[in-house]
Amino acid sequence: MLSRIAQIRLVSSHPEVYDPCDDSFALVDALLADRANLLEHQPSICMEVGCGSGYVITSLALMLREVDSGAYYIATDINPHAVRVTRETLEAHGCHAEVLNTDIASGLEKRLSKSVDVMVVNPPYVPTPEEEVGCYGIASAWAGGENGRRVIDKILPVSDKLLSDKGWLYLVTLSANNPLELCLQMRKKGYASRIILQRSTEEESLHIIKFWRDLDTLLEANEFMSLDKTEDGLATESLPFTPFSLWKQRNRNIKPNLFQPVRVVGRPAFVQKAKIFDAYVDDVANLKFVGYLVSIARANRNTKLRGWGE
Repeated sequence: MLSRIAQIRLVSSHPEVYDPCDDSFALVDALLADRANLLEHQPSICMEVGCGSGYVITSLALMLREVDSGAYYIATDINPHAVRVTRETLEAHGCHAEVLNTDIASGLEKRLSKSVDVMVVNPPYVPTPEEEVGCYGIASAWAGGENGRRVIDKILPVSDKLLSDKGWLYLVTLSANNPLELCLQMRKKGYASRIILQRSTEEESLHIIKFWRDLDTLLEANEFMSLDKTEDGLATESLPFTPFSLWKQRNRNIKPNLFQPVRVVGRPAFVQKAKIFDAYVDDVANLKFVGYLVSIARANRNTKLRGWGE
């Protein structure tokens, strides 16, 4: 029986290339958990950014080989040694991909614009001094700068440009990267999200997040970014809030999917509109929303707020 994922004994290596480790295994396990959806998705172009040893892109190709989808695979890495190692790993498993030595997707933006159906990324996410980011050799595989976000924050805008209308992004993150904030950032661009795998090791807590384009989310994002007029004639700037309703079963006074604009009476103030979205994950930031309401109250001590619980 053919293996559904890459075999470690066939994965090539090099002293300056990151070997498959807990984060690599977590990403592949997340893809396996979502395999039925991937097979039904029938992607035409699959891409890995930061391919390293080639373990993940090879595993993805093996997972999809069963349906003979005819998908085209592309992998990139800033480390030239990783490019060679990935090619060797693919060849050892009887798979093929176009493997390029480039930073994220530099030089591919026009060619792959809105074309990638599945993108997988295990980025440099470890918090490190800023000067270590982008350094030569194996350290480039993990050095993420402040909060481990330096490279992640470069990858997300690129992924938005490359993903097709049905594109999916699978991203490895660390708790220190603030996964909630990443989901908020992508929601502003019209992406829904959920954590499809969470795994804690002795050294780190990993979250594999799946992002996908969602029409309802895009409409909500456009609505939140607009400037509205209240019936009192005061402008309120709409900003995106959380994609998680982590507390939806814990607070019966707040209903999921209920949109209630906060109307300001009294002195002029800019107040965020709030919306409670469907829950995608559990146990990330249960009290974020409560803290948000408290911050509004503190910022508007002399202002009466209406719209909640009327």
